[in-house]
Amino acid sequence: MFELINYVWISVAVITFLLLVIFKIKAPYGRHSNNKWGAVISNKWGWFIMELPAFLIMPIITLMGPAEKNELTYLLVLLWVLHYFNRTFIFPFKLKTKDKKMPLIIVFSAILFNSVNGFLNGYFLGYLNTELSSVISLNVMIGLVVFFTGMYINKNADKHLISLRTSNENYQIPYGGMFKYISCPNHFGEVIEWIGFMLIACNLPSMTFAIWTFCNLSPRSLNHHKWYKERFDNYPKNRKAILPYIL
Repeated sequence: MFELINYVWISVAVITFLLLVIFKIKAPYGRHSNNKWGAVISNKWGWFIMELPAFLIMPIITLMGPAEKNELTYLLVLLWVLHYFNRTFIFPFKLKTKDKKMPLIIVFSAILFNSVNGFLNGYFLGYLNTELSSVISLNVMIGLVVFFTGMYINKNADKHLISLRTSNENYQIPYGGMFKYISCPNHFGEVIEWIGFMLIACNLPSMTFAIWTFCNLSPRSLNHHKWYKERFDNYPKNRKAILPYIL
């Protein structure tokens, strides 16, 4: 039954991806904000509220579950908390988007997304994980390198974008680092992070989450890329949206 839930959730991710890309739907927050999606909330508090469930649910379910824990279990919880502590308590309050709002429908959608993915990963580790792998293994070493590479790319891209808004109220073309190749290295970095997490965990829920991350962020990146090209005549023509040289 648990496997079936994961496969259904993966199917929802793929369908969501196709609908967003085919119908070119733009999630109405950030640079794509508009007032056509109902009640709104502060951008900063919206980010905080929608990321908080992920920060709490996975660690609590994992640690309270009856399944035996080992160093790898605690490593996965630590990596999860590292990512979501930044996304919940640091990133939103660094934003320089003055008076920006986001629709509550986006917040509620993200709460659902984060809650389901947090539950699936936490439930597996806390209740179903009977084959405990060693933390000293090749997949863990590779996964850690991939995870922290993704985190570095994600955080540096976010920092650069925030610095551009600090020095100028208007949007600007970002340059340097991975921006040389793609419009959204922050999204690329997050996808890489969860691929690294999947390599370490080697279980179905972590794969489900990695797939969902790509299906959720790549349409957003395509919209950003299109927005940049429409707004700036001198936007670099060789840049892709989220995957260097590919997409």
